[in-house]
Amino acid sequence: MEPVSHAFKESADRALENATQRRALSKMSHEFGAKRAKVVARLPEFDALRDQAKTIKDHVLENLDFYLETFEEKVTANGGHVHWCRTPEEARDAVLALCRDAGARTVAKGKSMITEEIGLNAFLEANGITPFETDLGEYILQLRGEAPSHITAPAVHLNIEQIADAFRDGHTGLDPARRLDEPQALLDEARAMLRDRFIEADVGITGANFLIAETGSTVIVTNEGNGDLSQTLPKIHIVVASIEKVVPTLEDAATILRLLARSATAQEITSYTTFSTGPKRADDLDGPEAFHVVLLDNGRSELLGGEFREVLRCIRCGACQSLCPVWGAVGGQAYGWVYSGPIGAVLTPALIGIGEARHLPEASTFCGMCESVCPMRIPLPKLMRRWREMAFEKKHTPGVARYGIGLWALFAKRPALYRLTVRAVIALLARIGRRKGRFRRLPLAGGWTAHRDLPAPQGGTFMDQWRSRGERNS
Repeated sequence: MEPVSHAFKESADRALENATQRRALSKMSHEFGAKRAKVVARLPEFDALRDQAKTIKDHVLENLDFYLETFEEKVTANGGHVHWCRTPEEARDAVLALCRDAGARTVAKGKSMITEEIGLNAFLEANGITPFETDLGEYILQLRGEAPSHITAPAVHLNIEQIADAFRDGHTGLDPARRLDEPQALLDEARAMLRDRFIEADVGITGANFLIAETGSTVIVTNEGNGDLSQTLPKIHIVVASIEKVVPTLEDAATILRLLARSATAQEITSYTTFSTGPKRADDLDGPEAFHVVLLDNGRSELLGGEFREVLRCIRCGACQSLCPVWGAVGGQAYGWVYSGPIGAVLTPALIGIGEARHLPEASTFCGMCESVCPMRIPLPKLMRRWREMAFEKKHTPGVARYGIGLWALFAKRPALYRLTVRAVIALLARIGRRKGRFRRLPLAGGWTAHRDLPAPQGGTFMDQWRSRGERNS
Protein backbone atom coordinates (compact mmCIF):
# COMPACT_ATOMS: atom_id res chain seq x y z
CA MET A 1 0.00 0.00 0.00
CA GLU A 2 1.54 3.29 -1.10
CA PRO A 3 1.25 5.92 1.63
CA VAL A 4 -0.74 9.06 0.89
CA SER A 5 -0.69 10.42 4.43
CA HIS A 6 0.55 13.77 3.14
CA ALA A 7 -2.98 14.29 1.76
CA PHE A 8 -4.70 13.75 5.12
CA LYS A 9 -6.38 17.15 5.19
CA GLU A 10 -7.94 16.71 1.75
CA SER A 11 -8.94 13.12 2.55
CA ALA A 12 -10.49 14.20 5.85
CA ASP A 13 -12.51 16.91 4.10
CA ARG A 14 -13.92 14.34 1.68
CA ALA A 15 -14.67 11.94 4.54
CA LEU A 16 -16.59 14.62 6.42
CA GLU A 17 -18.84 15.06 3.39
CA ASN A 18 -19.63 11.31 3.32
CA ALA A 19 -22.84 11.17 5.35
CA THR A 20 -23.18 7.39 5.01
CA GLN A 21 -19.72 6.78 6.44
CA ARG A 22 -20.23 9.25 9.26
CA ARG A 23 -23.40 7.50 10.38
CA ALA A 24 -21.63 4.13 10.38
CA LEU A 25 -18.64 5.44 12.33
CA SER A 26 -20.84 7.27 14.85
CA LYS A 27 -22.76 4.09 15.57
CA MET A 28 -19.52 2.17 16.04
CA SER A 29 -18.06 4.70 18.48
CA HIS A 30 -21.17 4.98 20.64
CA GLU A 31 -21.88 1.26 20.82
CA PHE A 32 -18.29 0.22 21.44
CA GLY A 33 -17.76 2.65 24.30
CA ALA A 34 -20.76 1.36 26.24
CA LYS A 35 -19.99 -2.31 25.57
CA ARG A 36 -16.34 -1.94 26.53
CA ALA A 37 -17.24 -0.22 29.79
CA LYS A 38 -19.56 -3.09 30.73
CA VAL A 39 -17.10 -5.88 29.95
CA VAL A 40 -14.27 -4.08 31.77
CA ALA A 41 -16.49 -3.53 34.82
CA ARG A 42 -16.99 -7.30 35.05
CA LEU A 43 -13.23 -7.76 35.51
CA PRO A 44 -12.21 -5.95 38.72
CA GLU A 45 -8.52 -6.67 38.12
CA PHE A 46 -8.51 -5.08 34.65
CA ASP A 47 -6.23 -2.19 35.60
CA ALA A 48 -3.90 -4.49 37.52
CA LEU A 49 -3.67 -6.66 34.41
CA ARG A 50 -2.80 -3.57 32.37
CA ASP A 51 0.11 -2.87 34.69
CA GLN A 52 1.22 -6.48 34.49
CA ALA A 53 0.97 -6.53 30.69
CA LYS A 54 2.97 -3.31 30.43
CA THR A 55 5.68 -4.85 32.60
CA ILE A 56 5.77 -7.97 30.42
CA LYS A 57 6.17 -6.02 27.20
CA ASP A 58 8.73 -3.63 28.66
CA HIS A 59 10.77 -6.62 29.78
CA VAL A 60 10.52 -8.15 26.31
CA LEU A 61 11.66 -4.94 24.63
CA GLU A 62 14.66 -4.80 26.98
CA ASN A 63 15.58 -8.35 25.97
CA LEU A 64 14.10 -8.62 22.49
CA ASP A 65 17.13 -10.27 20.88
CA PHE A 66 17.13 -13.05 23.48
CA TYR A 67 13.43 -13.86 23.14
CA LEU A 68 13.49 -13.77 19.35
CA GLU A 69 16.44 -16.15 19.24
CA THR A 70 14.72 -18.41 21.75
CA PHE A 71 11.57 -18.34 19.63
CA GLU A 72 13.54 -19.32 16.53
CA GLU A 73 15.21 -22.21 18.36
CA LYS A 74 11.84 -23.59 19.47
CA VAL A 75 10.26 -23.17 16.02
CA THR A 76 13.17 -25.04 14.46
CA ALA A 77 13.01 -27.78 17.08
CA ASN A 78 9.31 -28.19 16.24
CA GLY A 79 10.08 -28.68 12.56
CA GLY A 80 9.37 -25.13 11.38
CA HIS A 81 11.49 -22.42 9.79
CA VAL A 82 12.06 -18.75 10.65
CA HIS A 83 12.92 -16.16 8.00
CA TRP A 84 14.46 -12.88 9.19
CA CYS A 85 13.53 -9.82 7.12
CA ARG A 86 14.73 -6.27 7.61
CA THR A 87 12.48 -4.58 5.06
CA PRO A 88 9.06 -5.05 3.44
CA GLU A 89 10.84 -6.00 0.22
CA GLU A 90 12.69 -8.82 1.95
CA ALA A 91 9.49 -10.05 3.59
CA ARG A 92 7.56 -10.04 0.31
CA ASP A 93 10.37 -11.87 -1.46
CA ALA A 94 10.51 -14.48 1.30
CA VAL A 95 6.78 -15.18 1.04
CA LEU A 96 6.92 -15.29 -2.76
CA ALA A 97 9.81 -17.76 -2.71
CA LEU A 98 7.90 -20.07 -0.36
CA CYS A 99 4.80 -19.86 -2.55
CA ARG A 100 6.79 -20.60 -5.69
CA ASP A 101 8.57 -23.54 -4.05
CA ALA A 102 5.13 -24.96 -3.30
CA GLY A 103 3.91 -24.32 -6.85
CA ALA A 104 1.15 -22.16 -5.39
CA ARG A 105 -1.49 -20.57 -7.54
CA THR A 106 -3.85 -19.41 -4.77
CA VAL A 107 -3.28 -18.26 -1.21
CA ALA A 108 -5.85 -18.16 1.61
CA LYS A 109 -5.19 -15.22 3.95
CA GLY A 110 -6.33 -14.56 7.46
CA LYS A 111 -6.62 -10.92 8.56
CA SER A 112 -3.15 -9.43 9.01
CA MET A 113 -2.11 -5.81 9.38
CA ILE A 114 1.51 -6.75 8.72
CA THR A 115 0.67 -8.09 5.26
CA GLU A 116 -1.09 -4.76 4.65
CA GLU A 117 2.07 -3.00 5.83
CA ILE A 118 4.24 -4.80 3.29
CA GLY A 119 1.67 -4.64 0.46
CA LEU A 120 1.63 -8.42 0.09
CA ASN A 121 -1.60 -8.90 -1.86
CA ALA A 122 -0.67 -6.62 -4.75
CA PHE A 123 2.82 -8.12 -4.87
CA LEU A 124 1.56 -11.70 -5.08
CA GLU A 125 -0.96 -10.77 -7.77
CA ALA A 126 1.78 -9.08 -9.78
CA ASN A 127 3.72 -12.34 -9.63
CA GLY A 128 0.89 -14.60 -10.81
CA ILE A 129 -0.41 -15.78 -7.42
CA THR A 130 -4.00 -15.03 -6.36
CA PRO A 131 -4.49 -14.16 -2.68
CA PHE A 132 -7.99 -14.09 -1.24
CA GLU A 133 -8.96 -12.61 2.08
CA THR A 134 -10.99 -14.91 4.31
CA ASP A 135 -11.97 -12.51 7.11
CA LEU A 136 -15.41 -11.24 6.15
CA GLY A 137 -14.53 -7.57 6.54
CA GLU A 138 -11.28 -7.94 4.61
CA TYR A 139 -13.08 -9.99 1.95
CA ILE A 140 -15.59 -7.17 1.45
CA LEU A 141 -12.79 -4.64 1.12
CA GLN A 142 -10.94 -6.86 -1.34
CA LEU A 143 -14.06 -6.92 -3.52
CA ARG A 144 -14.22 -3.12 -3.32
CA GLY A 145 -10.48 -2.59 -3.80
CA GLU A 146 -10.16 -0.68 -0.52
CA ALA A 147 -7.80 -0.64 2.43
CA PRO A 148 -8.99 -1.37 6.00
CA SER A 149 -10.53 1.45 8.00
CA HIS A 150 -9.95 -0.13 11.42
CA ILE A 151 -7.56 -2.70 12.87
CA THR A 152 -10.21 -5.12 14.14
CA ALA A 153 -13.26 -3.98 12.15
CA PRO A 154 -11.85 -3.24 8.70
CA ALA A 155 -15.18 -2.60 6.94
CA VAL A 156 -16.93 -0.73 9.76
CA HIS A 157 -17.28 2.37 7.57
CA LEU A 158 -19.68 0.61 5.17
CA ASN A 159 -23.42 0.01 5.43
CA ILE A 160 -25.34 -3.07 4.35
CA GLU A 161 -26.37 -1.57 0.99
CA GLN A 162 -22.76 -0.88 0.05
CA ILE A 163 -21.75 -4.41 1.01
CA ALA A 164 -24.62 -5.86 -1.02
CA ASP A 165 -23.47 -3.85 -4.04
CA ALA A 166 -19.96 -5.22 -3.62
CA PHE A 167 -21.31 -8.79 -3.55
CA ARG A 168 -23.41 -8.23 -6.67
CA ASP A 169 -20.43 -6.76 -8.52
CA GLY A 170 -18.03 -9.47 -7.34
CA HIS A 171 -20.25 -12.56 -7.44
CA THR A 172 -21.40 -12.24 -11.03
CA GLY A 173 -22.36 -15.90 -11.41
CA LEU A 174 -25.25 -15.64 -8.95
CA ASP A 175 -28.84 -14.53 -9.49
CA PRO A 176 -28.72 -10.72 -9.75
CA ALA A 177 -32.25 -10.53 -8.30
CA ARG A 178 -31.33 -12.34 -5.06
CA ARG A 179 -32.06 -10.56 -1.79
CA LEU A 180 -29.07 -9.24 0.11
CA ASP A 181 -30.77 -6.96 2.61
CA GLU A 182 -30.08 -9.05 5.72
CA PRO A 183 -26.71 -9.68 7.41
CA GLN A 184 -27.35 -13.44 7.46
CA ALA A 185 -27.87 -13.49 3.69
CA LEU A 186 -24.55 -11.72 3.16
CA LEU A 187 -22.80 -14.07 5.57
CA ASP A 188 -24.23 -17.18 3.91
CA GLU A 189 -23.18 -15.97 0.47
CA ALA A 190 -19.65 -15.14 1.59
CA ARG A 191 -19.34 -18.54 3.26
CA ALA A 192 -20.49 -20.31 0.08
CA MET A 193 -18.05 -18.33 -2.08
CA LEU A 194 -15.10 -18.94 0.23
CA ARG A 195 -15.67 -22.62 0.99
CA ASP A 196 -14.13 -23.99 -2.20
CA ARG A 197 -11.30 -21.49 -2.06
CA PHE A 198 -10.27 -22.74 1.37
CA ILE A 199 -10.06 -26.26 0.01
CA GLU A 200 -8.25 -25.28 -3.18
CA ALA A 201 -5.66 -22.98 -1.59
CA ASP A 202 -2.07 -24.13 -1.93
CA VAL A 203 -0.72 -21.89 0.84
CA GLY A 204 -2.28 -20.34 3.93
CA ILE A 205 -1.00 -17.04 5.32
CA THR A 206 -1.89 -15.57 8.70
CA GLY A 207 -0.57 -12.89 10.96
CA ALA A 208 0.09 -13.42 14.67
CA ASN A 209 -1.17 -11.71 17.77
CA PHE A 210 1.62 -13.28 19.78
CA LEU A 211 4.83 -15.25 19.24
CA ILE A 212 5.63 -17.38 22.29
CA ALA A 213 9.34 -17.84 22.93
CA GLU A 214 8.84 -20.64 25.45
CA THR A 215 7.17 -23.00 22.96
CA GLY A 216 7.82 -21.57 19.49
CA SER A 217 4.06 -21.14 19.05
CA THR A 218 2.17 -18.44 17.18
CA VAL A 219 -1.25 -17.25 18.34
CA ILE A 220 -4.17 -15.76 16.43
CA VAL A 221 -7.52 -14.62 17.80
CA THR A 222 -10.59 -14.54 15.56
CA ASN A 223 -14.37 -14.61 15.74
CA GLU A 224 -15.04 -16.29 12.42
CA GLY A 225 -12.78 -19.33 12.38
CA ASN A 226 -11.35 -18.29 9.02
CA GLY A 227 -7.88 -18.11 10.50
CA ASP A 228 -8.04 -21.77 11.51
CA LEU A 229 -9.12 -22.84 8.02
CA SER A 230 -6.42 -20.69 6.43
CA GLN A 231 -3.66 -22.38 8.39
CA THR A 232 -4.85 -25.99 8.67
CA LEU A 233 -6.25 -26.85 5.23
CA PRO A 234 -3.38 -25.76 2.90
CA LYS A 235 -0.16 -27.74 2.76
CA ILE A 236 1.94 -24.79 3.87
CA HIS A 237 1.26 -22.31 6.67
CA ILE A 238 3.17 -19.01 6.53
CA VAL A 239 2.99 -16.66 9.51
CA VAL A 240 3.95 -13.04 8.83
CA ALA A 241 4.64 -11.10 12.02
CA SER A 242 6.65 -8.15 13.28
CA ILE A 243 9.43 -8.72 15.76
CA GLU A 244 7.77 -7.00 18.76
CA LYS A 245 4.96 -9.60 18.86
CA VAL A 246 7.07 -12.02 20.91
CA VAL A 247 6.26 -12.74 24.58
CA PRO A 248 8.27 -14.96 26.93
CA THR A 249 5.79 -17.63 28.05
CA LEU A 250 2.34 -19.12 27.59
CA GLU A 251 1.34 -17.54 30.89
CA ASP A 252 2.38 -14.10 29.63
CA ALA A 253 0.31 -14.59 26.47
CA ALA A 254 -2.68 -15.62 28.58
CA THR A 255 -2.33 -12.48 30.71
CA ILE A 256 -2.43 -10.17 27.69
CA LEU A 257 -5.22 -12.20 26.08
CA ARG A 258 -7.46 -11.23 29.01
CA LEU A 259 -7.03 -7.62 27.93
CA LEU A 260 -7.08 -8.07 24.17
CA ALA A 261 -10.67 -9.06 23.40
CA ARG A 262 -12.12 -6.71 26.02
CA SER A 263 -10.24 -3.84 24.39
CA ALA A 264 -10.72 -4.89 20.77
CA THR A 265 -14.31 -6.10 20.51
CA ALA A 266 -15.73 -5.67 24.03
CA GLN A 267 -15.80 -9.46 24.51
CA GLU A 268 -14.40 -11.44 27.41
CA ILE A 269 -12.64 -13.62 24.86
CA THR A 270 -12.90 -14.13 21.13
CA SER A 271 -14.64 -17.17 19.66
CA TYR A 272 -11.35 -18.73 18.57
CA THR A 273 -7.91 -18.45 20.15
CA THR A 274 -5.60 -20.67 18.13
CA PHE A 275 -2.06 -21.77 19.00
CA SER A 276 0.09 -23.13 16.16
CA THR A 277 3.28 -24.99 16.99
CA GLY A 278 5.06 -26.21 13.88
CA PRO A 279 3.79 -28.45 11.06
CA LYS A 280 1.55 -31.44 11.68
CA ARG A 281 3.04 -34.51 13.37
CA ALA A 282 2.95 -38.02 12.00
CA ASP A 283 -0.20 -38.92 13.93
CA ASP A 284 -2.06 -35.62 13.33
CA LEU A 285 -5.22 -35.91 11.25
CA ASP A 286 -4.83 -32.49 9.65
CA GLY A 287 -2.59 -29.45 9.58
CA PRO A 288 0.09 -28.03 7.29
CA GLU A 289 3.02 -30.11 6.09
CA ALA A 290 5.35 -27.11 6.42
CA PHE A 291 5.39 -24.20 8.87
CA HIS A 292 7.23 -20.93 8.21
CA VAL A 293 7.45 -17.70 10.22
CA VAL A 294 8.47 -14.54 8.36
CA LEU A 295 9.72 -12.02 10.94
CA LEU A 296 9.69 -8.38 9.88
CA ASP A 297 11.71 -5.55 11.39
CA ASN A 298 10.87 -2.59 9.11
CA GLY A 299 12.31 0.08 11.41
CA ARG A 300 11.27 -1.41 14.71
CA SER A 301 14.87 -2.03 15.83
CA GLU A 302 15.48 1.70 15.49
CA LEU A 303 12.44 2.44 17.65
CA LEU A 304 13.84 0.23 20.41
CA GLY A 305 16.59 2.67 21.24
CA GLY A 306 14.59 5.85 20.86
CA GLU A 307 11.91 7.94 22.52
CA PHE A 308 9.04 6.21 20.67
CA ARG A 309 9.88 2.79 22.06
CA GLU A 310 6.65 2.56 24.07
CA VAL A 311 4.57 2.28 20.90
CA LEU A 312 6.05 -1.20 20.43
CA ARG A 313 3.89 -2.38 23.33
CA CYS A 314 0.84 -2.08 21.06
CA ILE A 315 -1.20 -5.29 20.68
CA ARG A 316 -3.33 -3.94 17.80
CA CYS A 317 -6.62 -3.99 19.69
CA GLY A 318 -7.87 -0.81 18.02
CA ALA A 319 -9.50 0.60 21.19
CA CYS A 320 -7.78 3.94 20.67
CA GLN A 321 -9.33 4.14 17.19
CA SER A 322 -12.80 3.12 18.28
CA LEU A 323 -13.09 5.91 20.85
CA CYS A 324 -11.08 8.65 19.13
CA PRO A 325 -13.31 11.60 18.14
CA VAL A 326 -11.12 12.42 15.13
CA TRP A 327 -11.07 8.85 13.80
CA GLY A 328 -14.80 8.65 14.51
CA ALA A 329 -15.39 11.68 12.28
CA VAL A 330 -13.16 10.87 9.28
CA GLY A 331 -12.56 7.10 9.43
CA GLY A 332 -9.35 5.18 8.96
CA GLN A 333 -8.86 5.53 5.23
CA ALA A 334 -8.35 9.28 5.51
CA TYR A 335 -5.05 8.62 7.30
CA GLY A 336 -3.57 7.39 4.05
CA TRP A 337 -1.74 4.28 5.17
CA VAL A 338 -2.14 1.04 7.09
CA TYR A 339 -2.50 2.33 10.66
CA SER A 340 -5.00 5.04 11.56
CA GLY A 341 -6.33 6.81 14.61
CA PRO A 342 -4.04 7.62 17.55
CA ILE A 343 -1.88 4.52 17.08
CA GLY A 344 -1.43 5.47 13.44
CA ALA A 345 -0.55 9.03 14.41
CA VAL A 346 2.39 7.65 16.42
CA LEU A 347 3.42 4.52 14.52
CA THR A 348 3.01 5.71 10.93
CA PRO A 349 5.56 8.58 11.12
CA ALA A 350 8.05 6.10 12.57
CA LEU A 351 7.59 3.69 9.67
CA ILE A 352 7.19 5.98 6.66
CA GLY A 353 8.76 9.19 7.94
CA ILE A 354 7.46 12.36 9.57
CA GLY A 355 7.77 14.20 6.26
CA GLU A 356 5.10 12.00 4.67
CA ALA A 357 2.97 11.65 7.81
CA ARG A 358 3.37 15.06 9.45
CA HIS A 359 -0.39 15.75 9.49
CA LEU A 360 -1.26 12.64 11.51
CA PRO A 361 0.07 13.73 14.93
CA GLU A 362 -1.90 16.95 14.41
CA ALA A 363 -5.13 14.95 14.00
CA SER A 364 -5.95 14.84 17.70
CA THR A 365 -8.01 16.82 20.17
CA PHE A 366 -5.69 15.58 22.94
CA CYS A 367 -8.74 14.59 24.96
CA GLY A 368 -6.68 11.69 26.34
CA MET A 369 -9.29 9.03 25.61
CA CYS A 370 -6.80 6.94 23.62
CA GLU A 371 -4.37 6.67 26.52
CA SER A 372 -7.13 6.03 29.04
CA VAL A 373 -8.42 2.96 27.15
CA CYS A 374 -5.09 1.58 25.89
CA PRO A 375 -4.63 -1.83 27.56
CA MET A 376 -0.84 -1.48 27.30
CA ARG A 377 -0.77 2.03 28.81
CA ILE A 378 0.94 3.62 25.81
CA PRO A 379 1.16 7.42 26.37
CA LEU A 380 -0.18 8.23 22.91
CA PRO A 381 -0.79 11.99 23.47
CA LYS A 382 2.76 12.46 24.75
CA LEU A 383 4.20 10.64 21.74
CA MET A 384 2.03 12.66 19.33
CA ARG A 385 3.28 15.87 20.94
CA ARG A 386 6.84 14.72 20.41
CA TRP A 387 6.16 14.05 16.72
CA ARG A 388 4.74 17.57 16.45
CA GLU A 389 7.93 18.95 17.95
CA MET A 390 10.06 16.92 15.55
CA ALA A 391 8.01 18.05 12.55
CA PHE A 392 8.63 21.65 13.66
CA GLU A 393 12.34 21.05 14.24
CA LYS A 394 12.78 19.42 10.83
CA LYS A 395 10.80 22.25 9.18
CA HIS A 396 8.09 19.93 7.86
CA THR A 397 5.40 22.28 9.14
CA PRO A 398 4.45 25.18 6.84
CA GLY A 399 6.36 28.44 7.19
CA VAL A 400 3.27 30.32 8.36
CA ALA A 401 2.73 27.82 11.18
CA ARG A 402 6.37 27.99 12.25
CA TYR A 403 6.23 31.79 12.25
CA GLY A 404 3.04 31.72 14.30
CA ILE A 405 4.54 29.37 16.87
CA GLY A 406 7.65 31.52 17.07
CA LEU A 407 5.49 34.59 17.67
CA TRP A 408 3.55 32.72 20.34
CA ALA A 409 6.82 31.74 22.02
CA LEU A 410 7.90 35.38 22.06
CA PHE A 411 4.85 36.32 24.11
CA ALA A 412 4.70 33.11 26.19
CA LYS A 413 8.22 33.74 27.49
CA ARG A 414 7.25 37.24 28.61
CA PRO A 415 4.18 36.96 30.90
CA ALA A 416 3.72 40.70 31.41
CA LEU A 417 3.77 41.36 27.65
CA TYR A 418 1.44 38.40 27.09
CA ARG A 419 -1.16 39.65 29.60
CA LEU A 420 -1.02 43.19 28.23
CA THR A 421 -1.43 42.04 24.63
CA VAL A 422 -4.28 39.63 25.39
CA ARG A 423 -6.19 42.31 27.32
CA ALA A 424 -5.77 44.73 24.43
CA VAL A 425 -6.92 42.21 21.82
CA ILE A 426 -9.96 41.17 23.91
CA ALA A 427 -10.97 44.79 24.43
CA LEU A 428 -10.64 45.51 20.70
CA LEU A 429 -12.64 42.43 19.66
CA ALA A 430 -15.33 43.14 22.26
CA ARG A 431 -15.71 46.69 20.92
CA ILE A 432 -15.84 45.60 17.26
CA GLY A 433 -18.23 42.72 17.90
CA ARG A 434 -20.49 44.54 20.32
CA ARG A 435 -23.36 45.02 17.86
CA LYS A 436 -23.77 41.46 16.53
CA GLY A 437 -22.05 39.61 19.35
CA ARG A 438 -20.16 37.37 16.93
CA PHE A 439 -17.78 37.34 13.97
CA ARG A 440 -18.50 35.58 10.68
CA ARG A 441 -14.93 36.22 9.48
CA LEU A 442 -11.80 37.12 11.35
CA PRO A 443 -8.12 37.33 10.30
CA LEU A 444 -6.00 34.41 11.57
CA ALA A 445 -9.17 32.56 12.66
CA GLY A 446 -10.26 31.17 9.29
CA GLY A 447 -10.04 27.60 10.51
CA TRP A 448 -12.84 28.39 12.95
CA THR A 449 -14.95 30.93 11.05
CA ALA A 450 -15.02 28.86 7.86
CA HIS A 451 -17.46 26.53 9.63
CA ARG A 452 -18.99 28.53 12.50
CA ASP A 453 -19.24 32.02 13.92
CA LEU A 454 -16.77 33.14 16.56
CA PRO A 455 -18.48 34.66 19.65
CA ALA A 456 -17.29 38.15 20.53
CA PRO A 457 -15.43 38.27 23.87
CA GLN A 458 -17.42 39.16 26.97
CA GLY A 459 -15.64 40.20 30.11
CA GLY A 460 -11.91 40.14 30.72
CA THR A 461 -9.26 37.50 30.19
CA PHE A 462 -9.61 34.07 31.74
CA MET A 463 -6.90 34.86 34.30
CA ASP A 464 -8.57 38.15 35.25
CA GLN A 465 -11.92 36.42 35.74
CA TRP A 466 -10.28 33.60 37.73
CA ARG A 467 -8.53 36.09 39.99
CA SER A 468 -11.73 38.08 40.46
CA ARG A 469 -13.73 35.01 41.45
CA GLY A 470 -11.01 33.91 43.81
CA GLU A 471 -11.09 37.24 45.56
CA ARG A 472 -14.89 37.11 45.88
CA ASN A 473 -14.77 33.60 47.33
CA SER A 474 -11.99 34.33 49.80
